[in-house]
Amino acid sequence: MADHRKSTAESFVTYPKAVEGPKLPFRMPDPSNLILRRTPLIFAGWFVSKVGFIQKLIYNDSGFSGLRELDLANARERWDFVVWRLTSSQPTVIPLASQHGSQYIPNLDPSSFQDLPKDAPGRYHTVAHYHSKYVSGELTPLAVCQSLLPLIRRDISSPSPHSVSFVAINVDSILVAAKESTARYAAGRPLGLIDGVPTAIKTLQLWPDTEAQVGESQMTSSSPYPKPLEKLENSGAAIPGKTDMHEYGTDTTGLNPNWGTPRNPHNRNYYPGGSSSGSAYAVASGLIPFAFGADGGRSIRIPAAFCGIYGLKPTHGRVEDTESTITCTGPLAATMMNLEAMYRVLAQPNPSDSICAHFAPPSTTPTSHSKFIGIYKPWFSSSEKSVLDVCQKAVDYYQNKLGYEIVDVEIPYLAEGQKAHASTPLTSTSWLSELNAANKVIFSVVGNQTSALDYRLAQQMRNILMQHLAYLYEKYPNMIIVTPTSPMPGWDIKSEEDLKYGGEDGDGTFRSMEYIWTANFCGNPAISVPVGYVDPVKTAGEGKMPVGLMAMGDWGSEDQLLAWG
Repeated sequence: MADHRKSTAESFVTYPKAVEGPKLPFRMPDPSNLILRRTPLIFAGWFVSKVGFIQKLIYNDSGFSGLRELDLANARERWDFVVWRLTSSQPTVIPLASQHGSQYIPNLDPSSFQDLPKDAPGRYHTVAHYHSKYVSGELTPLAVCQSLLPLIRRDISSPSPHSVSFVAINVDSILVAAKESTARYAAGRPLGLIDGVPTAIKTLQLWPDTEAQVGESQMTSSSPYPKPLEKLENSGAAIPGKTDMHEYGTDTTGLNPNWGTPRNPHNRNYYPGGSSSGSAYAVASGLIPFAFGADGGRSIRIPAAFCGIYGLKPTHGRVEDTESTITCTGPLAATMMNLEAMYRVLAQPNPSDSICAHFAPPSTTPTSHSKFIGIYKPWFSSSEKSVLDVCQKAVDYYQNKLGYEIVDVEIPYLAEGQKAHASTPLTSTSWLSELNAANKVIFSVVGNQTSALDYRLAQQMRNILMQHLAYLYEKYPNMIIVTPTSPMPGWDIKSEEDLKYGGEDGDGTFRSMEYIWTANFCGNPAISVPVGYVDPVKTAGEGKMPVGLMAMGDWGSEDQLLAWG
């Protein structure tokens, strides 16, 4: 095969040095975590959080200290986790847009998007449908919001089953916004394609007149208004409220005993996926065409896959600085058109942000480039057979019908890297009193027992993996690395009591995240797209479960991923 290698680092800031990692056999972690439910879980939450040597025992048995056994002495830590691409027109010192008297305005012309055929089965409404109905006067933003509110409000006499997906609704604010949008359409001056289109934000996002929380039982007071939400409102999007999530975003089910758990719209005996469970449910149920999510290792792409919708985790720092080395915000959507429209709004460079100000704006101009799909075969094939069969058919379609070339790649340290990724955010919470039992176990074990040495080793592992990815992207420019989004076709609800008390299944969590974590730990963009359905487990009744296919691109390659999707 020809060597397609070329240097890409000159068009980036802080691009990793391209260094091939060691040749290692494929290995995933052995099951080593407890499965706890009901009374044992409640007791463990109290006991483990109090007894240090038990925490240490679980920490070691779960493999979090395993990095100490590796020879990483020659690897440097990677603390500057953000990589951003510069355009050829950008100078080293970038002037603010106001100094030029102009500002990037996202291209939301409906003609710049590809829509689904009108006779496509299972077709959701797109933002273009809303816009055309508003322009014609057949519908108004006010009428849409007035119809939506009774479905999502918890504070009415007979709440709809859909209301569990929302935790906070600002009725007065959304009605005012809808009236203003309706007036703009009546005057023939809408703000753009998403003016008056309903959306939602994840409950951890700060929003005026509501309190911020991360799925825990108590809300905290709001802080300054985040720029991404300002971008949505400036584009006219109607935001009725905030959606439910897994407490602290620590698992992939979306289970939340504090606020309730939305059931999967395709099969109510399955979870919707987490942590952006409410956002995924609201989109997949057809309540809204797109929603705002946050992804630290699963939280956009896994619920997107489990609910049969689209999810995009952008390059780290592209949308905003979340003050996390692994978490970033991005869209979930019912269609690719909806996903791209929301991304174009969220990804506007923010001159006041020291990181995302440097990113090139989203492009709507198709580019001609090599089309490589990289597959690490043992990793790809470790999925459950039903998932593997569906995803392989999709890959074959990309190869045989769309002209993609399949190339074999290898990625070292997948088992060790996944543990390093998991330990990095879990060291950030030291108070436990307000957490549910499952999170008391997680945070007390990892948060209390991760030493400075282990944390440093994790960041050395991050650098090794980033450098290896840089090597792969240098060898195969514009390559996307493709895997199933999750190796399992959803997560079935084992017991109705779990919805009340919670549950802890660490092995299931790590299994569901087998492919997801790499993009978070290394800061790459990644997208999940639905590619088929499989039968549910026998105990889960009827309702086929969706399967997602994921592509991870080079840093800054969101436009390429959207074209692939």
